[in-house]
Amino acid sequence: MKKLFKISAAFALVTSCAMAQEQDSIKVNSLNEVVVSDTKFAQSKEKSGKVIEVITAVDLEKKSGQSLATVLSQVSGMEINGNQSANGKNLGYYIRGGKNRQILILIDGIPVTDASGISFEYDLRLLPVEQVERIEIMKGAASTLYGTGAATGVINITLKKSAKKEIEGNAYVNIGSNTTAENHHYNGQDFNQGLSVNGNYKKVNYFAGVNSTETKGMSQVAGKEYEPDSFSRQNLLAKLGFKATEKLTLDFFGNYDRIKNDYDLTFDNTGFNDTDANVTTSEQIRFGVVPKYKYNKGEFILNSGFTKIKRDYDELNTFSNTIDYSLYESRSVVLDGFNKYNLSKQLFMVLGVNYLFNDMKSQTPFSTIESESTKFNIVDGYTTLVYNSDFGLNVNAGARLNNHSAYGNNFVYNFNPSYNFKTSFPLKVLASYSTAYITPSLYQLYSEYGNANLTPEKNATIEAGFETELLNKKVKWNAVAFYRDQNNAIDFFFDPLTFDAFYVNVNGETKAKGMETALNIAITSKLRFNGNYTFTQVDKALDRLIPKHKANAGLDFQPTNRTLFNISYQYFNARNDAFFDGNTFGVVTTKLGSYQLVNALIKYELIKSRLTVFGAATNILNQEFVENVGYSTRGRNFKIGLNIVL
Repeated sequence: MKKLFKISAAFALVTSCAMAQEQDSIKVNSLNEVVVSDTKFAQSKEKSGKVIEVITAVDLEKKSGQSLATVLSQVSGMEINGNQSANGKNLGYYIRGGKNRQILILIDGIPVTDASGISFEYDLRLLPVEQVERIEIMKGAASTLYGTGAATGVINITLKKSAKKEIEGNAYVNIGSNTTAENHHYNGQDFNQGLSVNGNYKKVNYFAGVNSTETKGMSQVAGKEYEPDSFSRQNLLAKLGFKATEKLTLDFFGNYDRIKNDYDLTFDNTGFNDTDANVTTSEQIRFGVVPKYKYNKGEFILNSGFTKIKRDYDELNTFSNTIDYSLYESRSVVLDGFNKYNLSKQLFMVLGVNYLFNDMKSQTPFSTIESESTKFNIVDGYTTLVYNSDFGLNVNAGARLNNHSAYGNNFVYNFNPSYNFKTSFPLKVLASYSTAYITPSLYQLYSEYGNANLTPEKNATIEAGFETELLNKKVKWNAVAFYRDQNNAIDFFFDPLTFDAFYVNVNGETKAKGMETALNIAITSKLRFNGNYTFTQVDKALDRLIPKHKANAGLDFQPTNRTLFNISYQYFNARNDAFFDGNTFGVVTTKLGSYQLVNALIKYELIKSRLTVFGAATNILNQEFVENVGYSTRGRNFKIGLNIVL
């Protein structure tokens, strides 16, 4: 409580000081900023009924050297567990008490998933942040617009696209240390480099990029120096746009992503298996086309994409001292056609039909699953009505009917009013009630532990909040409170006496509630403060790796147009964790302590609009902490890099 009090006091002190500053002019993100996540079409934040967090290209430039997971973990209401561990560590995504499968990830508006995974979650480690242009995070139930999986939030990632010039190139390289708090080896162990070329010529625009990342130096297992686990990633991204007519555009995309890394396993409470024999490789191939047609009364878009993911594992069997091999493959097809029709200047309607196909196959030492019997498809019809009045009232309401090939229909809906007060400063108040569903995964339905009688998890979320700008738009502040209940949760059942194991629906209701607030202050034309605080309280069944209190704060100081200094602070409250004890065949819960991180960045533009260099230091206080029981975390580390625009 003392630490929390100090954080709150410091937050209030900085806010009070900032309010007293002279009103220097500085550009800040305003309610006029355009967002797309809550309607699938561009509209100003002022008219949106949600508080949508936006990470722009400028924001990403201020976070040089950070991974995509680390960037997202600094957003209010979000926790990306594993972002401070070794790069090969699996990530866990948490929004409003929901985890992984309850959070939908979009890339350029198209849902992405690994259909062979237990929870269908997408692996964000596949994406280098250098290929990302913009991110929108919309929290709360969003199944009406996005279907299954969008129960607690949507992360909408936009990848980089062409510049306005006919041809432009970019190259970058970063070198850093990769060590824990116990070890102090500050030599180069983290390498990240890439280049891209893009342009716009007449009716054609294009982007092509390549990235390579290699790290070593850290074992995934805490307290071990025996075997530093390596991580490597290669990415190829290509985009091609063609303006066929004044009304019709065609956008093609394709990417190949590959990860190879060592990994370690836990077996019991005596420790982990630290060996260089465990190696996993993940490969992803994505391609598709997005036609867009604009007409007098509206616009039609077809998001279409195909994804194939292959994961293989070489794992040391400690009982036989041999290597076990496992293979998982999945395919996903998405066809999402939706039309915006302007009924009037104040009212438009979105009508859409979504088709989703998934299949998987796997081969393990214990079983083989063929794709012919492990597949399903989903067809959704949905509609949303959006009303924007002249006097400040905005209403977003919609419904969706889901038809699943395995078990039939599900119906969800949302109602989201907001009101913009016509005062001397912009003030938007909002409220919403939304329902959502999460379909069981192929693994949960058809694997050796599968249960064909599973029903979807169902969620309902109510929220209320506000968003405002003060002092001539120098202060931007938002806050949202939420309450969520979840029914028919899917869990894994294991009987230690009979060794029976399968997935089941959990009877009863689990709840989550909390509050998220974010503050951005332009103290002067050269100094800006930004911070956020998240409070999350969940029932015991959901209470794993979710901090009850979490805070982020940062100061950006830009003395010249070419120079940037940044210092940031993160506080994570104590969390519960659990692991499977191989001796007792039971789940053991444990408490992880709170921790704080201080990071810094300095960036300088050596050649204007051409050459930029940066230096970054993370966990400056070299604090020892735990993200997951048994796994190592990063201590004090340093990174330098440069970016060249050609």
